[in-house]
Amino acid sequence: MQNWTKDHAAVRQVDVLLFDAYSAHCLANTVEPLRAANTFAGRQVYGWRFLTLDGGTAVSSSGMEVRAHGRLADCRGDMLIAMPSYDFLRHATVAASRALQSAARRYDVLAGFDTGAWLLAQAGLLDGHQATIHWQELTRFAEQFPEVQAQRARHVMDGNRITCTGALAAFDTMMELIGQHHGAALRLEVAALFMAAEATDTQDPILARSRPVARAVALMQANLETPLPIAEVARRTGRSQKDLERRMRADLGATPQAVYRRLRLIEARKLVLETVLSVSEIALRCGYDDPSALTRAFRAEFGTTPRSLRGSGS
Repeated sequence: MQNWTKDHAAVRQVDVLLFDAYSAHCLANTVEPLRAANTFAGRQVYGWRFLTLDGGTAVSSSGMEVRAHGRLADCRGDMLIAMPSYDFLRHATVAASRALQSAARRYDVLAGFDTGAWLLAQAGLLDGHQATIHWQELTRFAEQFPEVQAQRARHVMDGNRITCTGALAAFDTMMELIGQHHGAALRLEVAALFMAAEATDTQDPILARSRPVARAVALMQANLETPLPIAEVARRTGRSQKDLERRMRADLGATPQAVYRRLRLIEARKLVLETVLSVSEIALRCGYDDPSALTRAFRAEFGTTPRSLRGSGS
């Protein structure tokens, strides 16, 4: 995926191709993480548009109308996500295939979310690639498109082709991409905002590939005011400290100490922006003995002080 990751600083344009009966849940889980990533990055790192084949309105399965930003034929970008969801066979037309084949020359990455893989496969755009689709359609998909290596997985990234199984998997996929593009720290912030698995440990881990790491992050989240020693975090996850450090470096690219510090500072920034608590009180709530210690760590992490951030209102 060299083209997709070509410029860390560039704004990545993600376009979603909608069809009538698209899943509003899947759409929200696709674009809301991007919106949050922009917020936490402090700049626009992602742009997105809603497209249709004819530039008209698309109506979701629940009756939600989205007015398209434009026609697919008129647009180009970094990533195009086909999202037909329900009634996808009705949209698997010759016109749709031709439009997607043409778009493949204008987009670095093509993706099929929910049942979108069917449209990509019908256009010949998944030939020789591994791919997945909503599991209710997986058997039929494999039979219909033997040239595609169908996989029973939540999401599959194979070169410049990405497919996922549904709304929850769409969130997983976008989190994975945010981590690839901008690192584990930004991904963790977005996950914490949406109370994703790595922040709550209530479902299969999204950010953390191993369950011990997901449990460790959940423990850290639950103990920000009085931080636990890393040895105690490891003990509660049933791992040695050395093993937890190895797993966390592999999953998050950082030590447990660095991850814990980042979580505390994320909470501090949230309190700075959303409350009128004093910096001294925020420091105590985030596990710092005094406000000067918090200020030093805050400046090192965010490039500004709590007071300056609150004064700017951003």
